[in-house]
Amino acid sequence: MPVEKSELSRFERAKYRASFFFLRAFIGGMRKLPYDTRIAAMGSIVSAISPLVGFRKRVRRNLKLARPDLPETEAKRLTKAVPNTAGRALMEHFSPEDFTERQKNAKVSGPGIEAFEQACAEGRPVMFITAHFGHYLAARVALQHQFQKPIGCLYRRMANPYFNEIYVDAFHKTGEPMFEQGRRGMMEMVRSLKKGGIIAIVSDLHAHGGEELQFFGQPAVTSVLNAELAIKYKAVTIPCYAVREPNGLDFEIVLHEPLEHTDPITMTQQMNDDLEVIVRKHMDQWFWIHRRWKMWNGLGSANG
Repeated sequence: MPVEKSELSRFERAKYRASFFFLRAFIGGMRKLPYDTRIAAMGSIVSAISPLVGFRKRVRRNLKLARPDLPETEAKRLTKAVPNTAGRALMEHFSPEDFTERQKNAKVSGPGIEAFEQACAEGRPVMFITAHFGHYLAARVALQHQFQKPIGCLYRRMANPYFNEIYVDAFHKTGEPMFEQGRRGMMEMVRSLKKGGIIAIVSDLHAHGGEELQFFGQPAVTSVLNAELAIKYKAVTIPCYAVREPNGLDFEIVLHEPLEHTDPITMTQQMNDDLEVIVRKHMDQWFWIHRRWKMWNGLGSANG
């Protein structure tokens, strides 16, 4: 669990500070490049180092579990393409001004637009259910700008408390409000929903204490909290994705049909199913590096 600076030992503070100074200098250097150059360069850098940090191995393991039908050539392509996408998203996060300017007029499409407009007109709360796919912040930027509505976002604190400061600062530059994962952040998010607010939340991580549902035909422990909140506060619940365009820089924001309020497990399984559909269409845009399936996968080692 992330801790405050005061809780760290002297050695831990030194380690985290050294890492922070290096990363800040590296990111600062990258930011001196033109926007399109720095985004592409970071994608190439992360793809190049991915074998050293275990990313390619994890991508292959997840693909073999979820998509054993993939041809070997496609699996090899994805082991390089997925880290490239992750690197692009990382540099976009730390280029909030340029990223916002580029994405604020992104194309918005899909059958969920009408439901979103109606919810806004009626003052109903809205929950955009998204994922580590493409770059979800592009959706937040575009929707805020084009519909003139603030969209709250839940984030997880970084382990390095020094680096966390610039990480969170970059988040804030893409919009307000921001809710830090934890008791206080959850209370603030619930307060926003009660007032008819709009929030965007990712739903594709392994969740301790969640329900064992299905994702790509495999057991995937998933939090049902999003569905519980949507049902309790009668929030219009819209799957939302930022699909990266072929140029690697722009996005199309896709809003799917709102999910019917049934029960938390059924509704959460629908979230998983909806995400799976779009991931199958754009396999290189989902973060296959995540330890999504924490189970024995038959490859001789635990996935996570």
